[in-house]
Amino acid sequence: MTTISSFLSDFLLRFIDKDFHEILSRMTLIDRFLFLIVHTVDKMVAWHKLPVFLGLVYLGLRRHLHQEYNLINVGKSPVGIRFNPSDYPYRTADGKFNDPFNEGAGSQNSFFGRNGPAHDQKKKLLKPDPMVVATKLLARRKFIDTGKQFNIIATSWIQFMIHDWIDHLEDTHQIELVAPREVANKCPLKSFRFYKTKEVPTGFFDTKTGSLNIRTPWWDSSVIYGSNAKMLERVRTYKDGKLKISSEKGLLHVGEDGLAVSGDVRNSWAGVSVLQSLFVMEHNSVCDALKKEYPDLEDEDLYRHARLVTSAVIAKIHTIDWTVELLKTDMLRAGMRANWYGLLGKKFKDAFGHVGGSVLGGLVGLKKPQNHGVPYSLTEEFTSVYRMHPLLPDDLILRDTKVKPGTNKSLPVASTVNMGNLIGRKGETTLSEIGFTNLMVSMGHQACGALELWNYPEWLRDLVPQDPDGRDRPDHVDLAALEIYRDRERSVARYNDFRRALFLIPISKWEDLTDDKEAIEVLDDVYGGDVEELDIMVGLMAEKKIKGFAISETAFVIFLLMATRRLEADRFFTSNFNEETYTKKGFEWVNTTESLKDVLDRHYSDMTDKWMNSESAFSVWDSPPVKENPIPLYLRIPA
Repeated sequence: MTTISSFLSDFLLRFIDKDFHEILSRMTLIDRFLFLIVHTVDKMVAWHKLPVFLGLVYLGLRRHLHQEYNLINVGKSPVGIRFNPSDYPYRTADGKFNDPFNEGAGSQNSFFGRNGPAHDQKKKLLKPDPMVVATKLLARRKFIDTGKQFNIIATSWIQFMIHDWIDHLEDTHQIELVAPREVANKCPLKSFRFYKTKEVPTGFFDTKTGSLNIRTPWWDSSVIYGSNAKMLERVRTYKDGKLKISSEKGLLHVGEDGLAVSGDVRNSWAGVSVLQSLFVMEHNSVCDALKKEYPDLEDEDLYRHARLVTSAVIAKIHTIDWTVELLKTDMLRAGMRANWYGLLGKKFKDAFGHVGGSVLGGLVGLKKPQNHGVPYSLTEEFTSVYRMHPLLPDDLILRDTKVKPGTNKSLPVASTVNMGNLIGRKGETTLSEIGFTNLMVSMGHQACGALELWNYPEWLRDLVPQDPDGRDRPDHVDLAALEIYRDRERSVARYNDFRRALFLIPISKWEDLTDDKEAIEVLDDVYGGDVEELDIMVGLMAEKKIKGFAISETAFVIFLLMATRRLEADRFFTSNFNEETYTKKGFEWVNTTESLKDVLDRHYSDMTDKWMNSESAFSVWDSPPVKENPIPLYLRIPA
C-alpha cells in the first residue's frame, strides 16, 4: 500500500510546481488529488471565468485544502474540564465559553493564529525602508475611486468590523522611524515614534512567540458592547436590557470624559460612529420587541437575547450584503448566500430548517461548530489583508437633502468636510453638527477609494493615534509606513511566500503582478529588482484585480477561509442558532433581516425610499437600476 501511495505521489509531482512539493508531501492521498485539480485550474483556466456552479466547486475544493493546511494554532490551549454549553446560552463579555472544548478560544487577550508559517524578518525590518515604500509606492497622488460599486458606508462598515475583531497588544517600548534623505522632503513626518507589537512567549517549539488580540475575535459585536466586563458596564443602562445612546437620534452617548460611549472607540471616525449608533438603536429595538412579546423577561435576559440577535444581524449583513458588493460577481453572490443559506436557498431553509450539511443547508445552523481541530482565532495574515485605508477619501462630500433628488435619486453637493475633522473627539463634534441622516445619505452617495498603488490618503501619514481607551497619544504617526513595518515585525510573509503558503502561483517578474509600466519601474527600483522582497501590502495593491472584485485574488483567498471560519466555529451560528437560544421572536428578527437597507428602513423609514436608488446600501446610492437576469444564478456563465 505504501509503495502504491509513493508511486502515485511521484506521479502527481510531475504536474505540480516545485513551490508546492513540500506541502504536498504532508497531504493525504485524497487531498493530493484535490490539490492537483485546483493547481491545474490555476495554471490553465481563470477560475472566475468558469460557469458559476463549476466555480463554486473549485472554491469548495480550495477552501477544504485551506481548512486542512492553513489553520495554524499559536499558543497553548487551556487545559480544563469541558463546560456545558447550556450553562452559557449567551455571549460572554470577554468572549469566553463559546467553544465547549476550549473555554478561552476567541476570548480577549488570546493569541492571533496564522494561515501560513511565520517568516522572521527581524533583520529586514528596514529593507527597503518603510518610509521609502510608503512615499514611492503608496502615497496618494490623485484620488482613485471604485465607480458606483462601493461607497463610503462600505468603507465605514469594514472599519466597524475591524473594531469588532482585531487589535494587537502593544509593548511599552517605542520604536522610531526616520525618513531617509531620498524621500524626506516628500514625507509629512520626517520621523515618528510608535509602540512595537508585544511579543508573548507561546510555549510552542515551532512558534516561540506570538501576538495577543485585545479585542474578541468572535462575531459578537464587541464594537458596540466592548471586549470585557468593564467596557460592557460602561455601555449598558441596566434597564430593559438596553444600551446607552444620545437623546439626539442617531448619535452615540458622550461620557463626562468627552469620549463617545461604545464598545470600541479607538482610532475611530464619524463613519464608524454612525454605524455603532445605528446598531445600538437596533439592539434597543430588539429589546422593545422582546419585552412586548415576553413581558416576564428581566433586564439581563433581554440584554443577552438582544445581543445574540444584533450580532447575528451584523454577521448576516456582512456575509450576504457587504461581501457581495465587495466581490461583485454572480459566482460570489451565489457563494456567500450558500454560506448562510446553503445551495438549497433561503426559501427552502425558511420552510424546512437546516437540512443536510454545510453545502446544502449552509454553515449557519449546523448541528455542531467546526474548528477543524484548531482553536478559533483570527490570524496575522487576516490582519494583513484587511489593511484597506486607501478606501478612505480626502474629503467627505456632504449632499443637499433639502432639495428634490434628480435622476436615480442623485443629490447636489452642499459642502465638503476634510477627513481630519471627522476623526476622534473632533469627529464626534463635527458629526453632531452634520447629523445622522445627512452623514449617512452623504456617505451613501460618495464612491470610496480603490485599493491600488498611489492611493493611500496623505492625511493618514500625519495621524494622531490613540490609546485603547480612545485618548490621543502625543506622537503623530505615518500610518502607511507603519503598516509596512507591522507586517514585517509580526513575521507575516512577503508577497511571494504569502502566495506560496496559500497554494497560489508566485510571480517571477513584475509583469506577472501588473501591466502598469510606471509601477513596474518603481517596484523594480524600490525592491532592487528582487520580486521575493515585495511587501505583502504593496503586492495586494499592485495586483491585477479580477473583474468585479474590489480586492486582490490573494486577499480573497484569506477571505474564503476566514469568512467561513467566523461562522462555522461559533456555536451561536451553529448548534445554538435556534429559537430556544434566540427566542422565537429574536430568531424571526434575524431570519427576516437581509441587508443594511432593512436596518436603515427600521429606524429611518423614509431614508432609502427618498435617497437610495441602488440595490444595496453599500453601492453608490444613485446607481442606475440593475437589469434583471432571467437565467438562474447557479447556471450563469461570466461575461
